[in-house]
Amino acid sequence: MMCTLCASAETVMSLCAKLTHAMGASDDPRRVHFQSPEYLVDRLDAIAELFDTDRTDLLIEAMREYIEETADSETFQELVATKYYDDQLEFDTVKQLVGTETAQRLRLLKTDLEDEPLDLAAPDDVDIYDGDVTTVEAAADDDR
Repeated sequence: MMCTLCASAETVMSLCAKLTHAMGASDDPRRVHFQSPEYLVDRLDAIAELFDTDRTDLLIEAMREYIEETADSETFQELVATKYYDDQLEFDTVKQLVGTETAQRLRLLKTDLEDEPLDLAAPDDVDIYDGDVTTVEAAADDDR
C-alpha cells in the first residue's frame, strides 16, 4: 500500500509526463530569464527534489495552471471583452487569451454593437395587448 505522500508524488510525476508528451511542435521551448525571491527558489527546489523532478517542470506546470484558472475566470473574460470592444486588444491577442471559440463570439458581438440599430416600424397587423389597451393622460401640472 502506498502512503499519501508517495501517491501524490506519483500523481504529479504522471501529470508532468503527460504534459511533456502533450507538447507539440508549436510548443517549442523558449528560454526565459527572470528574477525571483531566493526563498521561493529554495522552496521550489525542495519540492522538485521531493518529487524527483526539476525546477523547470514545476514552473511550467504552475504557469499552465495559473493561465487556465485565470482564463476561465469571469472577471478576466469580462476584462478581455471590454478591452476588445474598446479597441485596446487585437483579435489575435483575444484568441490567445480566451481561446478561438470565445474570441469568435466576442468578434460577432462587437460587430453587432458597432452596427446601427434597425429602424423597424411597429407592426400594424399584430395586437400585442390583446385588445386591452389602457391610455394614461398626464396631468397639466405634471413636471415630467
